[in-house]
Amino acid sequence: MATTSRVPAAVDAWLAILRAAPALSGVRIFDGPEPVNLSGADLIFVGWQPGAEAAVFLEQDFNAAGARTRDEDFQISCYAESRSGGTDMAARRTRVFEMIAAVEQALRATDAAPMAPTLNGTVLWAHLTTGNLLQVQSEGTVAGLAFTVSCRARI
Repeated sequence: MATTSRVPAAVDAWLAILRAAPALSGVRIFDGPEPVNLSGADLIFVGWQPGAEAAVFLEQDFNAAGARTRDEDFQISCYAESRSGGTDMAARRTRVFEMIAAVEQALRATDAAPMAPTLNGTVLWAHLTTGNLLQVQSEGTVAGLAFTVSCRARI
């Protein structure tokens, strides 16, 4: 069966990579938004950001004359969050950046995971490209980082 997009496979592979990352073992990882009240936790959402218009933004175009293959560029919206009932914003900010460091490391090729930058072969390449720090103090302290994983695939 022909595929019209690598997005579904890439998102599934990205979730699997994050869930297998040893540095994220204590972090709850969600596929899209989670509709429950989450408190006192370190969380990562794939396919969701606060206020984002799309889970994944994608563009396609023919890659060469002859119209046999297409290039697909897409950005997966993600969000990492660390929250506690306390008031120490510096601790939450530090923790969310530790989580992002583990996320970025999970995208790098290693001896144990040589296919990580290709999301296990689903794309040509993927990397973390943008981030926006959010900080809130309301019934505790929350530091969040909305980030994007940009990908290129050939279909």
